Parts: sequence; C-alpha cells; structure tokens
Amino acid sequence: MQGNSSSISTSQHTVHEHLATRVQRALSAPWQRPIADHSREAFERAQRWREYHGGPLILDSGCGVGISTRRLSALYPDNCVIGIDRSADRLSRQHGALADNAFLIRADLVDFWRLALAAGWQPSRHYILYPNPYPKPGHLKLRWHGHPVFPALLALGGEVEVRSNWRIYVEEFAQAMTMAGAVTALPAVECWAPNGDFMTPFERKYHDSGQSLWRMRATLSWQPSLMPTDGVINKV
Repeated sequence: MQGNSSSISTSQHTVHEHLATRVQRALSAPWQRPIADHSREAFERAQRWREYHGGPLILDSGCGVGISTRRLSALYPDNCVIGIDRSADRLSRQHGALADNAFLIRADLVDFWRLALAAGWQPSRHYILYPNPYPKPGHLKLRWHGHPVFPALLALGGEVEVRSNWRIYVEEFAQAMTMAGAVTALPAVECWAPNGDFMTPFERKYHDSGQSLWRMRATLSWQPSLMPTDGVINKV
C-alpha cells in the first residue's frame, strides 16, 4: 500500500555549522534541570522489573506504540528489553501481548537516561528508531545529538543504532559521537532497506511513501565520565 507521509522539509542541507559547539557545550557544562518525581517513580518500576527479569539489557528509546519493543524481545529472547516513551496514549495502544522479556514504561527520556546512568545501567544495545529530526536549523538543540542530555546517552554505551528518514540527522549523530570522543572512528551511515521487515510504524510509513531510510550504528563503551554532573540526579 502506498504511503502518504511528507518528506522532510528544511532549509538545512548539510551538517549543522554549530554542531561542534553544541556538543562541546553539553560535555563541559552540567545540566541543571532537576529530575521530575514521576520520572523517578517510572524508573524505579523499570528497575524492579529489570532486577526480577535479569539478563542483558536492551533499551528501545522513544518506542512509540511498542511494536519495536515487541520485535526486539523476539529477536533477543535472552535479553530484557525496555521500551520507553513519553506518551501514555501511544503506549496504551494494543499491538499484541508483551513477551515475558519485554517491558513498556512511560517516561521522559531526558530524565530516564540520566537515572539509568546514575544507577549503573549498561545496555548491550540501544535503539533510537524514528523520528526526532527537528529539521529547522534553529532547532539543533532539540535533536538528541544537540541536546544537553547527549552525554548521558553516550555514556550508557552499548551497540547504538539510530534510524531516520533524514540523512543529515543520522550524519550529524555520527559526527557528534566522534566529536565527543565516544568512538575512535566515524560510525558508518548507510541507506537502509528493511525489505518488508519493518521495526516501527514510522519505518513502514516512510518506506511506503517512497522515502529513503537511513541508519547509523556504533559500538560505545560505558563511559560515565562523559556526563558532567553537579548532583542534580541525586536531589529529591
């Protein structure tokens, strides 16, 4: 079935000229935003489930309706897969039962990642699958690699995979990782053809609309020193 999703519309046609500045700022200055109480409560629920389940950890950040979480749990049955999304409406949509090794939680990623790092979580794999481009040039700081929480994302480590329908977003992500010193070589950016095995509804919609799909994969070590801190995470 042919999709009807619009392509990315932006006046930015190359990697953002201020990317290095944004990355350096995130690495050098502690982020002052306190952790919300509801985020702590959500993380504690996820922590209890993880401790009960055991096994290697996979994070599915921004999981939407949780289809990707379900598929990852089937692909890696010996792992515990946690899908995180900030929308209760998306998470409430029924797309089949969850496997025993899958867990969905409503939480803000900017809090959840910092709490996971403080708790010593070390995911073996970390997926960030669509969309979050914020394609206007003035919105660089809202893209994950331009956001103040980016060091926490990197510090968690693991095999990180990012997918998008905007090539520049994926290229920026790869360059930001290298600028941060998280990898020794520029991660590979490639055109991605799912061949009918769609991980998320967005992936299917973009593909059916004739758009190119892009992905970036990199292996990171657990590096808590990348995240500047001033104790905000531990404040009540």
